[in-house]
Amino acid sequence: MKTYKCKNIRNIALAGHGSSGKTSLAEALIFASGGIDRQGKIVDGNTVCDYDPDEIKRKVSLNTAIAYAEWKDVKINIVDTPGQFDFIGGMYEGIRAAETVVITVPAKDGVQVGTIKAYKEAKKEGKATMFVVTKLDEDNSSFYRVLEDLKANFGSSVCPVIVPFDKPGKVESYINLFEMKAYSYAGGKATEVEMPASENRIKGLRAAMAEAIAETDEELMMRFFENEGEDFTEAEITKGLHDGVDQGNITPVVCCSAEKLESIDKVLDTMIYMLPSPDERKDEIVDYNEKMPLAAFVFKTLADPFVGKLSFVKIVAGVLTAKVDMINSRTGESEKFGKMLALRGKKQEEMIEAYAGDIVALTKLNANTGDTLCDSSNVFSLSPIEFPVPCYFKAVSAKDKNDEGKISVAIKRLLEEDHTLSYVHNHETHQRVLGGLGEQHIDASVTKLKNKFGVDVILSDPVIAYREAIRKKVSVEGKHKKQSGGHGQYGHVKIEFEPHDSEELIFEERVFGGSVPKNFFPAVEKGLQESIVHGVLAGYPVVRLKATLFDGSYHPVDSSEQAFKMAAHIAYKNGLTQASPCLLEPIELMKFTVPDDNTGDVMGIVNKRRGAVLGMNPVGEGLTEVDAELPMAETGDLATVIRQMTKGMGWFTMEFARYEQLPSNLEADVIANAPKFSEYEG
Repeated sequence: MKTYKCKNIRNIALAGHGSSGKTSLAEALIFASGGIDRQGKIVDGNTVCDYDPDEIKRKVSLNTAIAYAEWKDVKINIVDTPGQFDFIGGMYEGIRAAETVVITVPAKDGVQVGTIKAYKEAKKEGKATMFVVTKLDEDNSSFYRVLEDLKANFGSSVCPVIVPFDKPGKVESYINLFEMKAYSYAGGKATEVEMPASENRIKGLRAAMAEAIAETDEELMMRFFENEGEDFTEAEITKGLHDGVDQGNITPVVCCSAEKLESIDKVLDTMIYMLPSPDERKDEIVDYNEKMPLAAFVFKTLADPFVGKLSFVKIVAGVLTAKVDMINSRTGESEKFGKMLALRGKKQEEMIEAYAGDIVALTKLNANTGDTLCDSSNVFSLSPIEFPVPCYFKAVSAKDKNDEGKISVAIKRLLEEDHTLSYVHNHETHQRVLGGLGEQHIDASVTKLKNKFGVDVILSDPVIAYREAIRKKVSVEGKHKKQSGGHGQYGHVKIEFEPHDSEELIFEERVFGGSVPKNFFPAVEKGLQESIVHGVLAGYPVVRLKATLFDGSYHPVDSSEQAFKMAAHIAYKNGLTQASPCLLEPIELMKFTVPDDNTGDVMGIVNKRRGAVLGMNPVGEGLTEVDAELPMAETGDLATVIRQMTKGMGWFTMEFARYEQLPSNLEADVIANAPKFSEYEG
C-alpha cells in the first residue's frame, strides 16, 4: 500500500439523509478511480461500504465504513456514514475524522431533514462542506430546483461548480463552470462536447461563481468591481474556490449520476483541487504535521468475536509505525497494535507506516472510541466525540436460558463499537435494559447480538421501578410467639409508623421501663430494614417511612434477636396495611429540543401524558428547548413520537427527578401487572 503525505490526502465524510446516495457515490468514486474492478449496487448487496449481512438485508447503511480512492496522486479517504436517524452516531464519528463533509442531496427530493442536520453538525465542528446532487438519472429529478432549495436553506455560500445541461427526462451534458467546458458520458467515459450556446443560465451561474471567488481575496474583489464582473483565469478560479471552501465561505455544488458514472471524474477533480488537505486545518490544538511527535485519535471501534477490536484511527501528527512508543492518554497505559491496515470496506491491505492526516485501521488495540494515542514524550488528550444519548429502551432476556450469562459480555462488546447504546442491569427489577436511539437501532443491535456473538434475545418493555409509601400515622403491634421442644421464640413490639421526607427508613425508639431490652433494638431495626424491601400493595420498595419503637415485651428465656426481627416484620405488615399505603411513580426531567413550530405540539403531548411544562427557551437556528416533567411510564414511545412529529429535527434528553404519588385510578393496573417479588422469609 502506497503511503501519502499530508498535502496529498483529502478526508471526506459522506453524510446526508437516508437513501440520498452516499454509499452509491462512494462506490462510484472507488470504481472510477480504479480501486475496484466491478461497480457494486446496493440492490445487489455487493457494495464496498455496505458489507455487513444486516446492511445487505435491509439495503441501508447501519455502520460507519471507511474506504479510499486514489486520483491523480491524491488519496481520498472516504468515511461513509449512515443516513437513518437511528444510526446517526456514525455521522458524528465520520465528521470528527474528516476535514470536509460531503453532503449528498437527491435530485428528485432536494433538501431533507438529514441534509440540514449534516450541514449544521459540519458547521458546528468547523468543517468544510460540499454538496453533491445525486441521482440525476431518475425520473422527475431537477438539479436547478434543488439548487434553489440549497440556496434557500443555506444561503449565499452555496456555489454551483458542476451543473447539468438537461432537457426533460435526460441530462445531455455536464458543464464544468470553472473550465467552461461541457462533457457527455457513455459507459462512464467523458467526451468533451460543444458548450450549449442557448443556455443563458450558465452565464449567470458563472458570474455568481466569480463573485463568490472575488469575496475570498481583496485583490480579486477590486478587479471584480473595477471591471464590472471580470472573469478570472481558471487558476484563479480554482484557487479562489479552494480558499473559499477552506475558510467556510463557499460550499461548492456538483452533480452526478453515480449508477451511470456520469460526472464522477469531475466530482473527483473537485475533491482534490477544491477541498482542504489536513495540513491546511487543525485538530483542536494540534497542527497536522508529520515532523511532530505522534498523536492519533480513535474515532470508531468495531468489535469482532474472532478478530477482536478493529480501531479506526485518524493520525493527527507524526508518523505511525509499529515501533512508536504510544501512550493512551485516558488510561496512561502503553498501547501496541497488531497490524496497520488500509481498508476498502471489508478488504484489508497491510501498511508499514502512515503519515499525519491519514486514516488507518489498527488491530488488537486496547483503546476505545474517543481515546487519544500519543508519543510517550508528548502526552495530551483531544476532546472525545459528543454522541446523542439513548432515548428508547427495551429489556432484553435470553431466548435460551443457557445464554443468560453471555448477554452482558456480548452487549459490552456492542457498547465498544456503538457509543449511542447504553446498558444497565437493574438488580431491583431483575432486568437487563438496552437503550438506543430508536426502534430500528435496538432491532439492529439485537441482530448483531445473534449474528456476531451467538446470543439470541427477546425484547420486552422495561419494568417501571415504582415505590410505595404511607399517607397517615398508625400505631400497631407485632407479636411472634412460637413454642416447640426446648426453647421457644418470643418477640413483642409496638411500633408507630408515620410518613417522613427521607427516602431512607428513619428508625427511632422511645421505650421506657425496659419493656424491650436495648440489646434487641438493632434486631427490630434490622427486621424493618429487611421488610421495607417489599411493600404491601405490589411488593415495591417502601420509602419515606419513619418507624418508632415505643413499647413491647420479652421473655427472659425465649426472646432472641430472630424473634424480635419477626415481630418487627409482623408489625410492619399490619401497620402499612392500615396506614393508607400508596404507590409512587418515577418522574423524569425532560428537555425537548424541537423546531419552533412544534413547541405547541410538545406541550400537548406533555399535558396528555400527565406531565407539566416547566418553561421554554429559544436556542437559535429555529429551535426551542422545552423543559418538562413526565412520569417515566409515559415515555416509552416518545422517541418515535417526537421524531415523527418533528420529521426528525427534534430530540430530547431525560433524567430521573423524583418520585410522586401515582394517581389512584391507575393503581389497580400497576398492582395487577407488578413483578412477582419474593416474600420476606425472616
